[in-house]
Amino acid sequence: MERRQPPQTEEGWYVLHDFRSIDWDAWRDAPERRRSRAIDEGIDYLTAAENVADADEGDSATFAVLGHKADLLVLHLRPTLGDIDALERRFEHTALAEFTERADSYLSVTEVSGYMSQDYFDDDAEMDDTGMERYIESRLKPEIPDAEFCSFYPMDKRRGPEDNWYDLSFEERADHLSSHGEIGKGYAGRVTQIISGSIGLDDFEWGITLFGDDPTDVKELLYEMRFDPSSSRFAEFGRFLSARQFPPENLGAYLAGDRVPQEGGDAHGGHHHGESDSSGHHDGESESGGHHGDAGGHHGDSGGHHGDSSGSHGDSSGGRPGSDGEDVRSELEEIGVYAGQPHGEDVHAVVLYSEADADELFDEVDGLRTNFDHYDTHVKTAVYEPSDAGSRGDDAENAIVSLWDTERAANTAAGFLADLPDIVRQAGDDDSDSWGTMGMFYTVKPDHREDFVGTFGDVAGLLAEMDGHRKTDLLVNREDENDMFIASRWDSREDAMAFFRSDAFGETVEFGRDILADRPRHVFLA
Repeated sequence: MERRQPPQTEEGWYVLHDFRSIDWDAWRDAPERRRSRAIDEGIDYLTAAENVADADEGDSATFAVLGHKADLLVLHLRPTLGDIDALERRFEHTALAEFTERADSYLSVTEVSGYMSQDYFDDDAEMDDTGMERYIESRLKPEIPDAEFCSFYPMDKRRGPEDNWYDLSFEERADHLSSHGEIGKGYAGRVTQIISGSIGLDDFEWGITLFGDDPTDVKELLYEMRFDPSSSRFAEFGRFLSARQFPPENLGAYLAGDRVPQEGGDAHGGHHHGESDSSGHHDGESESGGHHGDAGGHHGDSGGHHGDSSGSHGDSSGGRPGSDGEDVRSELEEIGVYAGQPHGEDVHAVVLYSEADADELFDEVDGLRTNFDHYDTHVKTAVYEPSDAGSRGDDAENAIVSLWDTERAANTAAGFLADLPDIVRQAGDDDSDSWGTMGMFYTVKPDHREDFVGTFGDVAGLLAEMDGHRKTDLLVNREDENDMFIASRWDSREDAMAFFRSDAFGETVEFGRDILADRPRHVFLA
């Protein structure tokens, strides 16, 4: 008798969906004093939960449930079952709990599996994809997005006499899940997911929680996936519960029958949850490596190759305040070189390099960019090709540059971009024994383009003779020949700084004041 080998899994945070019904008759009959106390204690409890005051890590959020199945949903993610247990009991000690009954609940735990990355579970293998490692971490420790709409449902994989998911080979299951994941790519930037396993913890095998600002995006995604065999042949679903997220301080308005989130303020209460720029749905077992439009790069929700603004991964600020990058910025400021500001006008940059054909790469990026443009935090995303004026050798690559107003949005976008064809590296994740810089925002006045390219050629010649210089490339936006950036790699920070202090660079800066439409910023990738 053949026995199928189950994929390995690793578990992360525990997840509790706590659904509560309100005794509206008791609420209406209660004196104002009791109701005020219930609101105050309810706000205190929910705020403390969302601030994760009870644990070292985790996340929580509050939702108004739509329909008859419940009234409130409090969603908790915590590192241990003890944390979850304490949160449950702590709620029962609030005055608000006196007016509620638990309508439903679901307990599960985030997980990743061998479908996602075999190397992750192989003690003898070394993962050379730092983006995949970050993506896995984001799956095990997810953030609750700030999206307004939430849909939760449990599901099983079918074990029927004709269609039995667990009788399929690993390869067959992987193919199904990969095909299933392709559907969701079209929902990038619109739907986010949290997937958690519940075998042995609750009635179904997985819990799926989808988030989006437009409920019809969730509806369309689920409808389209119904026609995929991973769902049509092999999925069994429990009941769906839908809800709208609101900040804890709106609890009184909710109980009073007012609209929440209250208009005129921050729709999400300004709390700390992740951007809703990621998308997707995993309509299936969380061991899958396929993603459903979420920002997981190769495999799913926000994670993938992160383009954070830490200085070591390509932010326009040159590093976090107090970091080595901050010291560099101060040094450059002393010699008149602009290296961005830590706040205000900065954007957050993600830069990845690809060996794919430029036309193919552009088509893929253009599709992602359409989804990115749904969000106000998106500044731009473009494909850059090496210029003839640069050091075009066998290692010359096309670059994808994506700029965002927030670090979290950039991180989310990085996951999508990492799934582009033939990605070979991300700026900041390679050559840890060297020091990299990127000069960005070189927008040249059209009449001076040839002057700029010629000057770069002269400077490149000087660079080639400098100690510690490895390579420098000039890359040009394929949609705007006047938009360029310069990427350099050095043996050390000291070598790079020697160039920035040189007369040649100073003369180039002065030259740029007359021919550039915008002030460039220098990004450090230590």
